Amino acid sequence: MSADAIMVLMTAESREEAARLADVLVVARLAACVQILPGVESVYHWQGKVERAPEILLLAKTTQENFAALESLVRSLHSYETPEIIALPITEISAPYLEWLTANVIPQAKGTNQVTDTAANESAQSG
Repeated sequence: MSADAIMVLMTAESREEAARLADVLVVARLAACVQILPGVESVYHWQGKVERAPEILLLAKTTQENFAALESLVRSLHSYETPEIIALPITEISAPYLEWLTANVIPQAKGTNQVTDTAANESAQSG
């Protein structure tokens, strides 16, 4: 039952970008919930150098079925050339929370971009 639930970790450059991504994912029903955690410092290799940057961490709760559409939408809206989009399986989850999660996402068929296209258009109009 819980094999379909995943948590997707993403980072954003600013609070505004994180809020926009969270709003779009929830409105598009690609994620039931997105938590925004400010104050993350990332240390990473980029273009041959070690970089340090303040970032905002997003934790999105969704289903495996929606990962491809979520990834596609985030990549289309993100300011980074290579945004972090990492899915982790949720191995244990309370039954009421799983029921709520699955009731609040729209399952995406492979190759279908209707929801993501609509959400991207809404974001472009509001942003």
